[in-house]
Amino acid sequence: MRAPLGALCAAVAAAALLAASPSPSPLPYRIDVTKIQPRSLLPKVVLHTEYIVAINKLGQVTHVISGKVSKDKTYNLQTYGNAMQAFIRTADGKAIPGRYRLTYDYNPKTTRVHREVELVRVGTVDPNAEGAVNAMMDDVKKHAKKPAATPVPAPPRNAAMTPGPQPTGNLHLPDLQTITKTPPP
Repeated sequence: MRAPLGALCAAVAAAALLAASPSPSPLPYRIDVTKIQPRSLLPKVVLHTEYIVAINKLGQVTHVISGKVSKDKTYNLQTYGNAMQAFIRTADGKAIPGRYRLTYDYNPKTTRVHREVELVRVGTVDPNAEGAVNAMMDDVKKHAKKPAATPVPAPPRNAAMTPGPQPTGNLHLPDLQTITKTPPP
């Protein structure tokens, strides 16, 4: 059986269109903040924060010693979090334990944040101290709930769904004081 000539021409035209369409471009290395957050929500003023941090022998920030913050609380939280996660090393990859100044400057015209690193003092810190991020992860693991010893098996795919046990009587939920005294997950 022969296909109608019109259907054949439509199929050839569709294939030609697909072949002519451009391939998607690769993702850019830099993420443009304005694409994530509308420009109207970004700060309209110049912002500046600086933190003095302690660095161990691996180049990890162990803690923030002091800081000067801006008037924007969100910006302060973001730069503090970045300072806590920083690794500071020389161009050849060596770490110098000591105190460093991290400064963050936000330019509203370019919507970019510029970070500067400056060595304040060599030494005067514990070079064997644990990095702040490692300490936070250990804390999370310590307070994490343990999974159930025996997981409940899933019902077979073709089994009919039956309702589970229904609560009887009045439900009693714990009061706010009890909830707030429990450790976080």
